[in-house]
Amino acid sequence: MKLVRGRYTLKLLVFLFILVPAIEVSLLVASSHWIGIFPTFLVILATGMIGAYLAKKQGLAVLREIRYRFSRGQVPGDSLLDGVCILAGGMLLLTPGYATDILGFILLFPITRKPVKYAIVKWMEKKFRTNTTVIRK
Repeated sequence: MKLVRGRYTLKLLVFLFILVPAIEVSLLVASSHWIGIFPTFLVILATGMIGAYLAKKQGLAVLREIRYRFSRGQVPGDSLLDGVCILAGGMLLLTPGYATDILGFILLFPITRKPVKYAIVKWMEKKFRTNTTVIRK
């Protein structure tokens, strides 16, 4: 099977793979000039450790919720989306940099994750309605 997408998707991904590291390096260099190299290193280390802890804690809670819903014969759609957001947030927090840390924390905390989940659901509904994604053999 081959997944055919819009022609700008690859260009956007390449642009993001160049832009995000450039932003992160710029912010880390500026931070090391502002607060020093060692404090910048400690911030990177702390956000990675805090992110790993929070992702594990939130992930286990979502896993329990998914199991509970399955045991009751319910579809755990919302919980699965929570799990995807928590996984992405944890990965972003393990990536060194301030911008990815902010996005990671947004995805980890339930109160800030809710609008992101809403946006993802709306985006998916739009994709399904417009049939912009086609699967071919």
